[in-house]
Amino acid sequence: MFNHILAPVDLAHIDRLTRALEATADLARHYGIGVTYVAVTTPQPGKVAHSPEEFADKLDAFAKGQASEHGITAAAKTVVSHDPAVDLDHAIREVRQEIGADLVVMGSHMPTLGDYVWPSHGGKLALHAHASIFLVREHED
Repeated sequence: MFNHILAPVDLAHIDRLTRALEATADLARHYGIGVTYVAVTTPQPGKVAHSPEEFADKLDAFAKGQASEHGITAAAKTVVSHDPAVDLDHAIREVRQEIGADLVVMGSHMPTLGDYVWPSHGGKLALHAHASIFLVREHED
């Protein structure tokens, strides 16, 4: 049914993605397909890494850890942007097309009033990506 999963991750908040990461691994095992974990960083030092190269190394280590822990095939893709919050949606769409992923699995939050005015990253992706989008709620209130 699916050929490849793209899973956006935020290395600074990996603890908030538990359910999305579990769903990603379960789907990858179920369909016998690979996962590409994608993350967006800045060229400037941040709280995760001092450089884009260090960030890419950490994302690669994360992907290898997920592969080992869950028995899946995984890769990592780092995107460098001057404004990750603004460029995230575009970066995910570009990487999805580049790697040929036909399923995106990503964590989501409970909608707030602002989400009705400005759609979430997952909502925008669902409107514009030519792939299935699986939004995983991390916390139910």
